[in-house]
Amino acid sequence: MGNLFGRKRRSRVTEQDKAVLQLKQQRDKLKQYQKRISLHLERERTVALQLLKDGKKEKAKLLLKKKRYQEQLLEKTDNQISNLERMVQDIEFTQIEMKVIEGLKIGNECLNKMHQVMSVEEVERIIDETQDAIEYQRQIDEMLAGSFTEEDEDAILAELDAITQEQIDLPEVPSEPLPEKIPETSPIRVKPKTELVAAS
Repeated sequence: MGNLFGRKRRSRVTEQDKAVLQLKQQRDKLKQYQKRISLHLERERTVALQLLKDGKKEKAKLLLKKKRYQEQLLEKTDNQISNLERMVQDIEFTQIEMKVIEGLKIGNECLNKMHQVMSVEEVERIIDETQDAIEYQRQIDEMLAGSFTEEDEDAILAELDAITQEQIDLPEVPSEPLPEKIPETSPIRVKPKTELVAAS
């Protein structure tokens, strides 16, 4: 029982999955940073306008310089996010390619095993045997279809007669001619006993 609970379950999460997750987390952090800077830039622009209204031109100028620098940072983060997303797509596509290659490898191994079982010579032998069987069947079909010579027909009829004679044993036909007609005779009359007694 200790083995049952103590056994480590194999994780399905690969190193590539971990890398993709980390890249996505970094992308999300950069997006949050972008959002924060965008809100900050809006506020600084409003403050710069207020400073100009108040006649504090130098302070407004300094604030706009800071704003410009942050806008440049924002552009850089756009590039970084784009790079991270491209990297994620490349890794995910490579994972798909690896699965395809793995499938091809398994298929190739399977084909090789099948080729070992069935050699080219074996296939040729089977094809030859099949062709012979087809040719033999064709000859039988032609014979049964009636493409016989006259000699074949005579031989078949003779064999048929021989088989018929073996199966039916009829009595021999008499060689003398039969009488033409049996002569008619008058019917014999039998006398009753009483007549016989009177006569004696």
